[in-house]
Amino acid sequence: MSDISVIGLGAMGSALAGALLKSGLSVTLWNRSPAKAEALVAKGAVAAASVKDAVEASKLVVACLLVYDTVYEAFEPAKDALAGRTLVNLTNGTPAQAREMAQWAATRGADYLDGGIMAVPPMIGQAEALILYSGAHAAFAAHGKTLGALGAARYLGDDAGLAPLHDIALLTAMYGLFSGVTHAFALTGSEKVPAEKFLPMLTNWLGAVMTWLPDMARRIDSSDYRSDVVSNLEMQAAAFDNFIAASEGQSVSPELIAPMLQLIKKAVASGYGDADQASLVEMLRTRPHAERQRAAG
Repeated sequence: MSDISVIGLGAMGSALAGALLKSGLSVTLWNRSPAKAEALVAKGAVAAASVKDAVEASKLVVACLLVYDTVYEAFEPAKDALAGRTLVNLTNGTPAQAREMAQWAATRGADYLDGGIMAVPPMIGQAEALILYSGAHAAFAAHGKTLGALGAARYLGDDAGLAPLHDIALLTAMYGLFSGVTHAFALTGSEKVPAEKFLPMLTNWLGAVMTWLPDMARRIDSSDYRSDVVSNLEMQAAAFDNFIAASEGQSVSPELIAPMLQLIKKAVASGYGDADQASLVEMLRTRPHAERQRAAG
């Protein structure tokens, strides 16, 4: 028996297996293309001839594949071998997909943990790598130390959908930041200002902006959007028109920032003109606040 089996040896799966080997664990591998296992076998891993063999080799099985459908497809020949084992799925997906797969695993007698990897492959195995887990608490309690070889392990709760929810929330925050930063570089670059010259000013400004987030979170949790407002949405809407005009005047497409203006204008039209920017979260929610409160209570 191995300590752990890894299914899927793409860039991330290979990094996971490599970190496990480096920590001194015995690892069994399976990949659709066997050649991808060769480098890891040279480091001490065992290549299984089939997914079923890989599952049977360990009580802890980690899957890291392209999409959830690929996970179902890969494990179809081994579904009867999952009983009594823990399946950890580190494939990127949605909360709904994670909950569905948790049920699928349960019907086959397996404990299930879903995971979200907040790292790129070179970071795996380092303290800076954060991996989110949710699902069967007993499974995380039993295997958390082993999973810690991959990076800092954070357990979020027994709802399997929580890890992908937080994963996607963090990634969308990152891409939102990249959108603004990309536009800023394009705008300054339109006057031949080197990106590296503009960077210190940009990072200092973004650092200051980050200090506003605790107040934003407080307002969202309490629905307090109108007390002590420094810059209300009606003022911001007027300023944002200048952002669009300035961009177009510099031959820079406003497509990355234009959706924010539309959202602000929607909020103003909905009666939030005097409210803080935190109130924009209400424009994104597809269920009214009162309905959400009833569902939660």
